[in-house]
Amino acid sequence: MDSKKRSSTEAEGSKERGLVHVWQAGSCSVTPERLPGWGEKTVLQAALGVKHGVLLTEDGAVYSFGNLPWRSEPAEICPSSPILENALVGQCVVTVAAGSFHSGAVTESGVVYMWGENSAGQCAVANQPCVPEPNPVSISDSETTPLLAVRILQLACGEEHTLALSISREIWAWGTGCQLGLITTTFPVTKPQKVEHLAGRVVLQVACGAFHSLALVQCLPSQDLKPVPERCNQCSQLLITMTDKEDHVIISDSHCCPLGVTLSESQAENQPSTAISPTTETRDSQGEGFENALVENDLPGATKVSVENVQTTRGNAISSQVDIMGTTEVSSARNVPSYPNCQAVNEYMQKLADHSKGENSENAEKPVPSQPLVEEAIPNLHSPPTTSTSALNSLVVSCASAVGVRVAATYEAGALSLKKVMNFYNTAPCEPGAQAGSGSIGPEGLKDSREEQVKQESMQGKKSSSLVDIREEESEGGSRRLSLPGLLSQVSPRLLRKAARVKTRTVVLTPTYSGEADALLPSLRTEVWTWGKGKEGQLGHGDVLPRLQPLCVKCLDGKEVIHLEAGGYHSLALTAKSQVYSWGSNTFGQLGHSDFPTTVPRLAKVNSKNGVWSVAAGQDYSLFLVDTEDFQPGLYYSGRQDPAECDNLPENHSGTKTPVLLSCSKLGYISRVTAGRDSYLALVDKNIMGYIASLHELAATERRFYSKLSDIKSQILRPLLSLENLGTASTVQLLQEVASRFSKLCYLIGQHGASLSSFLHGIKEARSLVILKHSSLFLDSYTEYCTSMTNFLVMGGFQLLAKPAIDFLNKNQELLQDLSEVTDENTQLIEILNTLFFLPTRRLHNYAEVLLKLATCFEVASRHLQNTRNCRIPVLVMSLLLSISAGKGRKQSTHWASGRPFLEK
Repeated sequence: MDSKKRSSTEAEGSKERGLVHVWQAGSCSVTPERLPGWGEKTVLQAALGVKHGVLLTEDGAVYSFGNLPWRSEPAEICPSSPILENALVGQCVVTVAAGSFHSGAVTESGVVYMWGENSAGQCAVANQPCVPEPNPVSISDSETTPLLAVRILQLACGEEHTLALSISREIWAWGTGCQLGLITTTFPVTKPQKVEHLAGRVVLQVACGAFHSLALVQCLPSQDLKPVPERCNQCSQLLITMTDKEDHVIISDSHCCPLGVTLSESQAENQPSTAISPTTETRDSQGEGFENALVENDLPGATKVSVENVQTTRGNAISSQVDIMGTTEVSSARNVPSYPNCQAVNEYMQKLADHSKGENSENAEKPVPSQPLVEEAIPNLHSPPTTSTSALNSLVVSCASAVGVRVAATYEAGALSLKKVMNFYNTAPCEPGAQAGSGSIGPEGLKDSREEQVKQESMQGKKSSSLVDIREEESEGGSRRLSLPGLLSQVSPRLLRKAARVKTRTVVLTPTYSGEADALLPSLRTEVWTWGKGKEGQLGHGDVLPRLQPLCVKCLDGKEVIHLEAGGYHSLALTAKSQVYSWGSNTFGQLGHSDFPTTVPRLAKVNSKNGVWSVAAGQDYSLFLVDTEDFQPGLYYSGRQDPAECDNLPENHSGTKTPVLLSCSKLGYISRVTAGRDSYLALVDKNIMGYIASLHELAATERRFYSKLSDIKSQILRPLLSLENLGTASTVQLLQEVASRFSKLCYLIGQHGASLSSFLHGIKEARSLVILKHSSLFLDSYTEYCTSMTNFLVMGGFQLLAKPAIDFLNKNQELLQDLSEVTDENTQLIEILNTLFFLPTRRLHNYAEVLLKLATCFEVASRHLQNTRNCRIPVLVMSLLLSISAGKGRKQSTHWASGRPFLEK
C-alpha cells in the first residue's frame, strides 16, 4: 500500500520535474520553446550533437530526437517527436552522451552502447559507415588472464572519437585522430584501447571537443611524489630525524651509517679505501679523518685540491664534494662534528689550513695532473682574497654542511629538494659535462654555469609541462635562486645566521587525504590533462601545437577544478570556488572574456556576485548557470548571436562582448544545461512546496560559505602564519592548531559544495544527501575546529599575538570587517576576529534552518522526514553546545527554543 502511494506521489511530482526547454543557438528569444512532441516524463540528462539530441528519463529509458540520418526507417530520420531507442529497453541506462553525429549510452551494469555515424570508427564497429541501432561495445582488458570485461562509468563523444571512463578510473578510447591519446598510427581504432599515458592515475571525468580531449585527474598524494625510505638498509636506523627545540624543530636527513659507506665500482677503482666509521672515533679523530678524505683521496665527482690556493678554494672544494641527500657518498654533514660556537669552527678551519700547508711541502715536487684542477676554475678573481674572507668562506661552508637541512628549510619556494639546493652550489666546473679548456671563470661565470646545470636538470622529466609552464617555472626558479644565501665572500655572518633560522611558523594549509571524506565526496585536489588538435589553443598549453599524448595544464594546478566541458574548439573548467577558466577559440566571445592570449586558461568574466555552479560548451558558445540572491539559478549566454534578433544587447556583429543574462526566471529552477551546435536546452524543476528551493538554498549557501572560508584562509591565515614573529611558543602552537582545523573544515565544505552541485543534476532525493546520511563526518570536523578555537581563546586568543601580527591585522581591518560581515565601523579588532573565526558556528545554525524547511515538505510518516529530523537533532545539540562554549549561550538561549520539540523527542 505504501509503495502504491509513493509511486503515485512520484508520478505527480514527475510532471513538475525535469522539464525540457530549448533555445536556438544565436537566438535571444525571451521565452524558450518546449521540446516538440515530448510528454510528461522526467528527464534526468540530455546530450546534444550537431543536429540531434538524446534524452535519458528517470526510469532509465533513452529517446532520440532531431535529424537522425542513420536510422533505417525513413519516418525515423526526421521524427516530429522524440523516439524511443527500443534496443535499450530494459537495460536501465544511467548516463548518455552525444558526439557531432553519433550517440552513446552506459547501462547500470557498465556496458556501453553506441549508435549513429561510424565513418571514423567512433561507434567501435569495423567496416560499417553507420550504426542504426544501439550496439553493445566489447571492452576488455588484455592485461588480465582470462580477459575481463571492463565496466564503464562515464562516456564522452567528439566528432570522430569516443572516450570511456572505467570503474577502475582508466580511460578507454576508440575512433580516429590524435585526440584518442593512443600510441598508434593505424586508424580508425574500432577496438577500444586503454590510454596508457594516464594508466595508474585516478581519472575523475572525461570530456570531448570536436577534435580534442580533456581529463580531470586526481592529484597524486604527496608521499607518492617523492618516495623516501624510512630506515637505512644497512643499520636499520631512521634516515630522517627530528629534534624538537623550544621554538623550532630541526629535521635532519644527515644519517651516518655506522657500518660504513659502500662505494660504486668506478669509485672503488680510483680510491680503494675511503670508508669511514665515525661512530668509533673521537671528535678529533673524526676531524682528522675528514681532512684526510678531502686532501689525500678523490671523493666522488671531484679532483684533488691544489695547495697554493687551499684557503681560497677550500670552501668551494668542500661544497663541490658535498651531497647531503646521497646514500652512497661521503658527505661533510656526516663527518664534520657539530661545534657549539664560531670560535671552535675557526679553530677547526685553522687546523685544516695548517694541515694543507704541510701537505704543500710534501707534494711540491709532484707532477701536475692532466685533469683540470679545482683551482683552475677560480684562479683569477677580481681581487686577491684575504685570510679573513677565505676563513669566512670556510665558516659558511662548514655551517651550511653541519646544518644543511636547516639552510634548505629557509628556501622560500620549497619546490626544490635539499639535494638540488646543495648541488646548485656544490657543482664544480671540472665535473663531467663541463668543458676542460674553459679557462678562468670568475664568480659570475661560476654562478652562470651552476644556473645552467640547474636549468638543464629541471628540464628532465617535463613531459607533462607545456612551453608556457616551463618558462614560468624558469622565471620563478630564477627569483627563488636569487633568494638563496650565497657561498661567496660577500656573505655576512648575520645573513648566515638569518638563513640558518628555520621558519617553524609556516603551516601547510592544504589538509592531507582523509579516507572517509574523500570516499564520499568529490576531490578538490585535481589536475587538468588535455590532448588532441590544438590549432585554436583549446589544449591550454600556450601554443597551437597538437598533442598525441595527454599533457597536464600546469597553470590550473591548485585551482580546485571540479568539472570540465569541451566545446567545438574551446574548453571550460569549473572550480570549487564557483569560478570558470576558459581557453581556446574566442571568435564569437565564447570564452566569456576578451583577454589575450586565449591559448592559456583565463577567468571568464560573468557578472554574478555569487559565482557559477554549472557550465556547458557548445560549438561556438558557452552557457553559465549562476546563483542569485533568491537562490533561483540564472543563465548566462556567451558566444555566437544573430544580430537581427539581438539588436538591444551588447554585442558585436557576430557574438557577445560579455556574457548576457537570459530572461528565464519564469521557467522555474534550472538544474542542468546542455549545449550542441544549433541549439541548447535546460532541464527545469518546478518548486513544489518549497522543496526544490530549499535544495538550491542549501547548495548555494554552501558554495558561498566555501568561497568565504577560502578567502579567510588565503588573505588572512596564510599571510599571518608567514610572519616571523607571532608570539610565544604556546600561542603559536594554538594558532597553528586553529589554522590546521580551519583548513580541514574549509576543504570539507568545498567538497560538500561540489557534491551538492552534482546532486542537483540528478534525481534530487533528500535521503541521498551526504549531510543526512553521514552527518557525523561534518559534526566531527566542526567539533575539532571549535574545540581548537575555544582553546585558543581561553588561553588569551588574539590579544597574545606579537606586534607584527597585530600590525598586520590592524592594516587589514577593513578586509576583516568585510569577511566577518560586521557593519559597525566602531567595532574593536578583537571582536571582529572572534566573529570572523566563529562563522562556522553560524553555519551550523544555517544547516538547521534549511533542514527544517526540507522537513516541512514531507508527510510525518515519510522516510525523508525521518532522515531530516535525525540529522537536525545532532546539529541543534552541537550548535547549542558550541554557542555555550563560546560564551554566547545566554544570548542565544531563546533563539534555539524552536529546537526544543526535536531535542525532547
